Parts: sequence; structure tokens; C-alpha cells
Amino acid sequence: MKPLCKLSSYLLFILIITATMGLHSISYEEDKEVVSQGEMQLENVKNHKAVPKDLVLIYDGGAHRSIKWDKDHFSPYIYSTKEGKQKWLFDGFLFLEIKDGNGRGFASGYEKLAARKIEWENLLHNFFRENNAIDALNARIEDLMKNKTLSNKYEKRKIVITIPEPIPNQKDWGKLGNRELDFSNGEDRIAACKWYIEYAEQLFKKAEFEYLELVGFYWLAEEATNSRDLAKHIADIVYQKGYDFYWIPYFNSDGYQEWERLGFNQVYYQPNYFFNENVPYSQLEEACKRAKIHGMNMEVEFDERVLAKNGWGYRLNDYLDVFTQYEVFDSLNIAYYQGGDAFFRLSQSQESSDIALYNRLTDMIIKRQKHQ
Repeated sequence: MKPLCKLSSYLLFILIITATMGLHSISYEEDKEVVSQGEMQLENVKNHKAVPKDLVLIYDGGAHRSIKWDKDHFSPYIYSTKEGKQKWLFDGFLFLEIKDGNGRGFASGYEKLAARKIEWENLLHNFFRENNAIDALNARIEDLMKNKTLSNKYEKRKIVITIPEPIPNQKDWGKLGNRELDFSNGEDRIAACKWYIEYAEQLFKKAEFEYLELVGFYWLAEEATNSRDLAKHIADIVYQKGYDFYWIPYFNSDGYQEWERLGFNQVYYQPNYFFNENVPYSQLEEACKRAKIHGMNMEVEFDERVLAKNGWGYRLNDYLDVFTQYEVFDSLNIAYYQGGDAFFRLSQSQESSDIALYNRLTDMIIKRQKHQ
């Protein structure tokens, strides 16, 4: 998900869809079918690892970030206390970043300059740095397990790691071996991704996390425009290693209907409803219908505006209403976009409406986790 591109991509989408609404409406109507609320089921898509039911997005690694993902910050994501008992929450964590904070982007459209090998490498080092991100998550779970704080059955939390997009025509990415890579060459783009995947896998194995499992890789570019003929080659690498290939295209993203042909096997669709009050409630409903038609999972979206002091909590409630109506919570896997750490902030709030919203969301997650 794109914290900045959530706005920028969405604004771009508004311009495009306004100009092409007629054409899009025709193509959608041709593809439309009657969707009964009891019918929403994922297509039979092969997966190589266990797939998390509730996957939360954790943005970390850019110099512009002020959030410290240490043990304490992860606690509200791991469990919630209900009636004096602690219950497991998110079973999946996607670690990703969109830019380095110093002028280079990890996918097209975020910065004028593309991230180089050194930025790709530093991103992974950050994810695996001691007392941060993945290491901190494992350490916090270790504390809980040693203290026997949670009595119900524990399954390893599932980790998904982003793959930066090798941005087309980049000349300064760096070397593999003694050769400078040139991203006007498709083979060089594949080679860079292969190196990154293998390095991430190496770092994960070296860390020997007792309570975590690496289950897949996530393609950061949210549209197929610059990777339509690339992603399937990256998918081959990912699948050969026994992982799943995740993608979260935005609403009306180029290629979202083609996700299987592109090579992905775990796909979540963004409704892009939360971020603009001019976006109608009906877009949430349409997103659910498209998920049924195209065999996709769904994404819940919110950011810091969800807090009572900002007045946008009603829009998260709308997601929960529509996802309940269309039985998304009963039948699909769900990703959770939270801006920076909006879920953490919601969990810490003492405002009554925030507490009610937090309890509504976490009660749904806990119920879903029981039914694994």
C-alpha cells in the first residue's frame, strides 16, 4: 500500500476514471454477475505456504519514518485483552517501504530517482536489524511465550517481505558480480530481483527466528504498467523457492483483473474508499463484487484520521459494515493498511468512540483467528 501514493495514485485514478468512465462501465458490465452475499469464495489458487488470514502492513526503512518498530510497538498487533484474557490478533505481517527518504523510490512514481542496489540492501538490513521490525516482532512473541501470557494455541506468525520494483531504464542500480546492471534490459531486472530474494531468504535463515515463518514476497508496484512482462518471471523464482507471491493492486489498477496471468497467487484488492470523503459508499460494495468476480482477497484501509479527534472513524466502520454484508470476513483473507501505525494509536486511545471501533475491529480478527 502506498502512504503517499494512496493519495497520489488515487488522485491519478480520479483523473483517469473521470475521462474513461463510459468505457470502464461497459467493460465492467460485461464482466458483471449476480453476487449473492453467501457465495463469496476465493478461486482455487495454489499456495506454497500457509497464507495468513489477517495480514497487517508495516511500513519501515525510510529516513522519513519516525515510528520505531520495537517490541513494545508490536504488542497491540500481536494480542488484545478481552475480558481479562489475552487473544492472538494478526497472524501475518507484511514489511514494506516505498522510498528511502533521501530522494530515491522503491517503485515507479514515488521519487524522481530510483533506488539503487545499496538502497535495496539497506532496506533488508533495516528489516532484520536487531531490536527492530522482524527481529523485534519475534522477540516480543518470545516474551509472551516464555511468560505463558496467552494460553491458546500458537502458530508461527507469517512474514511477507516486499520486493522493490526494478524501475525501467534505470542505469545506476549497481553491479552483480563485475557487471553493471541496466534496467532497460529485462534480464537485468530479473537478475536484480533474484539477488534480492535470495539475500532476504539468507538473512531470514541466518536469524533463526523461532516464532516466525517466511511465507512469501510482495510485489511493491501496485499496477502492472511497468511489470506486465516481468512479474511472471519473478513469480517463477518465488515459486521455485516454495514461497507465495503477493500483490495488492489499487482500485481500477492497470492489470488487476489479470493477476493470475501476471504470475501472482495471493492478491488483495484495494477499495480506496477511506482516503477521500467524495468517494461513495458504493465503491466499497463494487470492490467486494469485483473480488468475487476475479477471485481476489480484500483490504481494509485506514490511517491516523480514523481517530475520534480527526473524525473519520465512520469510514472504517463502513468497511466493517460492507465486509460483513458481503461475508468478506467469513470467506476471504484480508490485508490491513493502517497508514503509519494507526492501529497502534487506536489501541492506545481513551476516547470512547475509538475504544468501540478498536473493539469492533479486533473482535472480528479474533473470531477469524479462532476459525483457522
